[in-house]
Amino acid sequence: MLGWALAFLILALIAGYMGFFGLAGIAATIAKLLLVVFVVLLIVSAFSGALRGRPQV
Repeated sequence: MLGWALAFLILALIAGYMGFFGLAGIAATIAKLLLVVFVVLLIVSAFSGALRGRPQV
């Protein structure tokens, strides 16, 4: 969990750097792309957990 937090911190710093220096459009595009990727991963994870029959926590 700490590894994910550090990864998101680095991504946030990069996006903030791009936004502060006039590349806000690129940062917004990256944020939209990451949102789609993580939503797809969430759905795949939910379906794979349901198919395995594991109890939901």
